[in-house]
Amino acid sequence: MTGTAKTIMEVYQERWPIEEYHKSIKSNTMLAKFPAKTIRTQQNHFFASIYTYVKLELLKAKTKLNHFAMKSKLYIEALRANMNELKKLQNISACVK
Repeated sequence: MTGTAKTIMEVYQERWPIEEYHKSIKSNTMLAKFPAKTIRTQQNHFFASIYTYVKLELLKAKTKLNHFAMKSKLYIEALRANMNELKKLQNISACVK
């Protein structure tokens, strides 16, 4: 490929959203890891994966966060909830003693 640095940069910038899309769909849909063995369960898994991806895209538009940022926030919130439950259990066990 021949061209100026500006041309190469323009092509790269046009291609980048496509790369993000492919990375996101691979990472978030688990399409490569079909746990199902029958055609029907594979179809269900495929539908659920694509449905989930569409819901993530809608959330992305609403929150202005990408999938990976949303996943991180969910993970952190889950850890917080777990820590709060552990603290409650420790308080209960301390009261029982």
